[in-house]
Amino acid sequence: MSIPRSTTLAVLAASLLGVTACTADPVDTSTNANAKAPAAAIPQQQVDQTLHDQLPEKIKTAGKIVAVNNGSFPPYVIVGTDKDTSIEGATADLSQAISQLLGIQIEHTTVDGLASVLSGMQAKRYDLDLGPTGDFVERQKQATFIDYVQEYVVFAVHKGNPKGIDGLDTACGKRIAVQAAGSAEKVIKAQSTKCVAGGKPAVEVQSYKDQPSSILAVQSDRADAFFSSQAPLTYFVAQSGGKLELAGVGKGNGFDDLFQGALVPIGSPLADVLLGALEKLHANGTYDAIMAKWGLEKNKLAKPGLNLGKS
Repeated sequence: MSIPRSTTLAVLAASLLGVTACTADPVDTSTNANAKAPAAAIPQQQVDQTLHDQLPEKIKTAGKIVAVNNGSFPPYVIVGTDKDTSIEGATADLSQAISQLLGIQIEHTTVDGLASVLSGMQAKRYDLDLGPTGDFVERQKQATFIDYVQEYVVFAVHKGNPKGIDGLDTACGKRIAVQAAGSAEKVIKAQSTKCVAGGKPAVEVQSYKDQPSSILAVQSDRADAFFSSQAPLTYFVAQSGGKLELAGVGKGNGFDDLFQGALVPIGSPLADVLLGALEKLHANGTYDAIMAKWGLEKNKLAKPGLNLGKS
């Protein structure tokens, strides 16, 4: 469900301030805004020579892995002003820890959309996308997923939920913002068809290129809700100055178990290397520390895995 975003968090904060009549607080990109206690320090990693030796010779010779992302997906990925090199968030912290473990630099670049990520990897311009990106069986035909979080799909609505949106069945006749070409868009369009078949008004699906545009559509009352992953929506709600809340929490909302993770080209040896690195970060407490720092405790997996998506 990730879509290209070149917007920095500072710009996003400014946009939110403009929409909410200067009631929202500035976005804090250094720590989780919802943290109830200071986040634990992220442990430094020592090079794991076994994992390093498993890297492809091309990468060891270059001294770097070229990682691509398709824009801000907070609190996982927050793209900075220099979008080719600067990212923050849980994924950035994992990237740093993996880089230390492998003894290799991870270089980041941003492109527009998952299709560009996949085509760029197939053309060997990029080695991987650390995501997290939704793992679905149809996508496993194009890439191998190294899953490290579990996600849920909910709605961000106006405070008090005046439209009474509490799941897919209550979306009929509502204006629902989604990210264009994402899995949530597919689900909400299918729900619209179901609404009409049941004699109810269709969903007015509003597809936006990125998350900031989608959430701002709700803030400015052009949409009744934004339908997307719970973790980033929780982040946006926390930055809304009390103007938004979550709805439809704890329901399937058209999705079975939704796993998300990194992706590499099919057949790439990096799949096993990344899996080994994530397993080590789980074992030594680094994964837990990163997830706690960004308020993602409820999204943790007991252990990472390859191609866990079954839907």
